[in-house]
Parts: sequence; structure tokens; C-alpha cells
Amino acid sequence: QVQLVESGGGLVQAGGSLRLSCASSGRTFSNYAMGWFRQGPEKEREFLATISGSATKIRYADSVKGRFTISRSNAANTVYLHMNSLKPEDTAIYYCAAGSSWGFSPTAYTYWGQGTQVTVSS
Repeated sequence: QVQLVESGGGLVQAGGSLRLSCASSGRTFSNYAMGWFRQGPEKEREFLATISGSATKIRYADSVKGRFTISRSNAANTVYLHMNSLKPEDTAIYYCAAGSSWGFSPTAYTYWGQGTQVTVSS
């Protein structure tokens, strides 16, 4: 089992920045690819970014490329999502996920955090 706990969400003005963290416990963190997703009101869960266990492979959704940065610290068992130039349409619940295979679909991930709310005001 892997337990994931997100933190760092909150209310920010448009153009601002936030850093989300996702702390992992349980099995060996570096064995897992990590992903960030979000789900807005009445929307499907949307892929944002993914990073392989060794951090050698990183991919972003077009909607956040150039604004969001995913990183991880295997020593700290934590994955991060740095978000810059935030827009009101970025408002959503943000989730981190862990999976043994690297991918863009939610189905590639086995373990999920409880989510953290990000609200961007205009």
C-alpha cells in the first residue's frame, strides 16, 4: 500500500503562484511514477503532469505546459507541482497519484491522494 497526502492548496489571485506537495508513505517511493491530476466542478479528471520514478521522464498536458513544473524528491518521498501564472480556469481539486507504470491516463495509477482545493480568483 501507498498512502498519499497532498498539501499546499488555497486561494490565490490570477497571475499568482502556488506549490503543491504530495507526501508518500508505505512502499519504496522511487519505484513509482507520480502524476498530478485535477477535477473541476462537473468536469472529468484531467491529466496535468507526470514524472517517472527516477525523474528521467516528465510530460505535461498542453493546458499547463510552461506554467506548471513537476518535480520529486525521492529522499523526502515527496512530489511537487509548482504552479505559476494561475488562471481562474485552474480552479479545481488537485490530486496526486502513484503508479507502477508511467502514463497520462488516470487508469495508469493505482494510488490516489484525497485532493487539495485550489481556487484562483479573477
